[in-house]
Amino acid sequence: MLHSQTQKSEHRFDKNKGYVCTLSAVIIKSTTAYLFHLGDSRIYHIRNGSPQQLTEDHRTWVSSEQSYLSRAMGIFPQLELDYSSLAIEIDDVFILATDGVYEHVPMDILQAFIQENLDDLHSAAKLIGDYAYSNGSTDNLSVQIVRVDSLPSQDAQERIQQLTELPFPPALAIRADFDGFKILRNIHSTSRSRVYLAEEIQQGVGKPVVIKTLSVDLQDDAASVERFLLEEWIAKRINSAHVMKPCIQTRKRDYLYTAFEFIEGQTLTQWMVDNPKPSLQAVREIVGQIAKGLQAFHRLEMIHQDLRPENIMIDNSGVVKIIDFGSTKVAGLMEMTSPIAQQNILGTAQYTAPEYFLGEVGAPRSDLFSLAVITYQMLTGKLPFGAEVAKTRTKSAQDKLRYRTALHDDREIPAWVDDTLKKALQPNPLKRYQELSEFVFDLSQPSQSFLSKNKPPLLERDPVKFWQGISAILVVIILFLLSHKST
Repeated sequence: MLHSQTQKSEHRFDKNKGYVCTLSAVIIKSTTAYLFHLGDSRIYHIRNGSPQQLTEDHRTWVSSEQSYLSRAMGIFPQLELDYSSLAIEIDDVFILATDGVYEHVPMDILQAFIQENLDDLHSAAKLIGDYAYSNGSTDNLSVQIVRVDSLPSQDAQERIQQLTELPFPPALAIRADFDGFKILRNIHSTSRSRVYLAEEIQQGVGKPVVIKTLSVDLQDDAASVERFLLEEWIAKRINSAHVMKPCIQTRKRDYLYTAFEFIEGQTLTQWMVDNPKPSLQAVREIVGQIAKGLQAFHRLEMIHQDLRPENIMIDNSGVVKIIDFGSTKVAGLMEMTSPIAQQNILGTAQYTAPEYFLGEVGAPRSDLFSLAVITYQMLTGKLPFGAEVAKTRTKSAQDKLRYRTALHDDREIPAWVDDTLKKALQPNPLKRYQELSEFVFDLSQPSQSFLSKNKPPLLERDPVKFWQGISAILVVIILFLLSHKST
């Protein structure tokens, strides 16, 4: 964003007014620090009292008193960042500072300020800035101090104990009282979990909720328990009208379970049964709401990975909500060094993006593919590739996949909608739409690319110009023949 603003500025060619910016960033995920650097700001790392400069100044010195930036945002059209990574430990300290600070504060004094204010790093940073200013600095004074206080557990047994500290509930009977809820009925049961409709009893007012419990057979399966609890963790972090919300509880739980809002309505699967030939507008409305829900995931660097009609609810007021987050991939958690296995959980094969079958990591374009399959199914009652995608485990096999047109005599589907679906359902993710918003937009009107490649001939668009052009060509030919004959 900063680089783009620089390149668009009216002063970008004026050395006195142009925007030039340095950038030093530390991103910490799990037990690794990722460093990105450009310019002459610096990143220091202190471990066990030993400081180390992790970045290189992009500055060229003409003399002992004169220098200039050799690389920074805004100097060149391209953006070249230095990149490195570092395994971190507890009590590691990172210092990010501009030249206005580090050129006027010796490292031993900088360390002393930090050591004396370990419990108040904000005060340490202010003292460092004040010292640089009093020592004659007239430049920008920016300093940030980061200390690593804790890291993810490295012990698998400890992790399992944290996840399973609550007992697993038994199978719950109808009308049974359970942890402040009254069980009303069984909604869904599998060998792995049970889902119940319950009533939350609070001050005599009952609120319907959905209770989900895990099978006791999985109590020693740490990965399954972790994925189970992750569903509620994800729901608490997504704020969207089109994503199922968790039930916020203030009281302490006595068992291991999750609680979500009860959505009174029907699944998209049932909706398609009830509406075998829906209007294009009805499909657009549903797809648009699903896309908004997915965008809420993607903004938080989450990929749903199991989008299918059974995991989409339409409530009685027509609001569409995405449910079931058991397969969701969360950026950052994938980098955890815990021995608990983290696998890419594939959804139902017919709706799963082809790249998953090649062992590739999912991306927002993978969810877009699943949404396009659902859109195709709503419009045609069929699947674009049938069950063929799951059988293709190589790039060459996927290159042979052939999209089945959505155009049929018994369905009124415009050709440009078929073209939109074809692009969204490309087996190669790089050839699909890059954004969900682009796909939804092109479902509403013909895209420019479609109009360009399906442009009618001049004879149909403007017959007068066509025949004028033909006449002009004939006149040129006649004149040429006459001049050739006279010679």
